[in-house]
Amino acid sequence: MSNTARTNRRDSGMWGYIAAGIALTAFGVLYRAVKQGRSADLDHHATITIQRQQHPVFDAVMNLVSWPGFPPQSRIIPWLLPIGWLLQGKKLEALIQLLGWGTGAISFLVKRSMRRPRPNHPEITVKEANIGGTSFPSGHVIIYTGVYGTLARLLTWDRPISLPRRIAAALLWLLIVLVGPSRMYLGHHYLTDITASYLLGGTWVFLLMRVYGRIRDGIATV
Repeated sequence: MSNTARTNRRDSGMWGYIAAGIALTAFGVLYRAVKQGRSADLDHHATITIQRQQHPVFDAVMNLVSWPGFPPQSRIIPWLLPIGWLLQGKKLEALIQLLGWGTGAISFLVKRSMRRPRPNHPEITVKEANIGGTSFPSGHVIIYTGVYGTLARLLTWDRPISLPRRIAAALLWLLIVLVGPSRMYLGHHYLTDITASYLLGGTWVFLLMRVYGRIRDGIATV
């Protein structure tokens, strides 16, 4: 990597740390609001609003994007991705990809702390699915962000970026963006659950990729 490219990456990293700090602060504010029950009206209204969208195509998309997050596929795909990197001889990328799944542990810890019940209201339609546990944060969203966000970043790390990699990364980001609304549409999560997951998951991916970049650049300290 050229010195100019390294300087640009360090500069973008500085702004990334600022964004990560803002994201974590926003999560703290959100956590407190949910814990105190101050988000209930907003969450209820947001869920009702998105569930009013009854177009068949919208319904199909919302169901499709949530599918990879249900067992057993949710426990298989995160293992297959690091294996794919290993088969290409990319051990570091395989490790980083596996660590992207660390958002699952973050979700577990926050869920145990919050213990928020899942949506259960006569006006909210809850689609039957293989889910359990509590609602805050959304496991689907935070794991998608960690696993697929890491994959998208790894695919587009080196320059120039090939067209197939650009397309694959774009589809991965689209999946991440759509899974949030899908969790509300299916009645499995609230808006604040989803927002918290994006904040935590995005911060995790940023920090993980900073570590990856430092290792790639041959810098020992993070």
